[in-house]
Amino acid sequence: MQPLPAPRRVFVHGAGRRGQDAWPHSDAVDGDFVSFESGSRIQDQVEVLIDAYSGGRILLHAHSLGAVPAVLAAASGRLDVDGLILVEPALYDIARGEVAIERHIAIVTEARARAEIDDLQGFWAIFRPLMFGGAFDAGRWDAERAAARRWAESNVPWGHGVRGGVISGIPTLVATGGWNEEYETIARVLSEHGGRHVVLDGANHRPQDLPGFASTVEEFERSLEALSSRVK
Repeated sequence: MQPLPAPRRVFVHGAGRRGQDAWPHSDAVDGDFVSFESGSRIQDQVEVLIDAYSGGRILLHAHSLGAVPAVLAAASGRLDVDGLILVEPALYDIARGEVAIERHIAIVTEARARAEIDDLQGFWAIFRPLMFGGAFDAGRWDAERAAARRWAESNVPWGHGVRGGVISGIPTLVATGGWNEEYETIARVLSEHGGRHVVLDGANHRPQDLPGFASTVEEFERSLEALSSRVK
């Protein structure tokens, strides 16, 4: 019996870098680097993934905010997902009530309320220290105004109905950087639902940039192959 062809690797970006720029050290062989349209809604992104990849086996990688459309698409029943590789997944919905999660949501909500009354500078004064560290600097405002506008209009990673059981039945690797309590909390919830959690120190929110990331994913892929062999 001929072995099944390997699943296609699909890489989903987060709120920052897009396309292959979000995964500069990942192997592009048998892989696609998704780049969602700027300003698209989460549900639109879910449909993009389903439309593009229904009908074939895929191994779905997602970073940060990109984990939201990725897991929703995987759970839709309309994709054949061999496995999920979630890197610092921003699945805030699954950890509501946790102190770190609620603190983050409260601060972002306060900041976005400023943006909604056209106080973009007020938004940035609250949002910048939370996300990037360092207090608001009026001397850098002209240089940072465009970034502030983009973040004020970006999707937030909660309110999408994601639950911890969304990964049930899908082999899942969760990689975090061990630097932020929010992502470690989310990873803990995912591990309670069957996810395999690994911590890769040294790159904060981008563990995929570390040399050890590729070998971690390769080990996970070998476990998927072994599982497929046992099922046969």
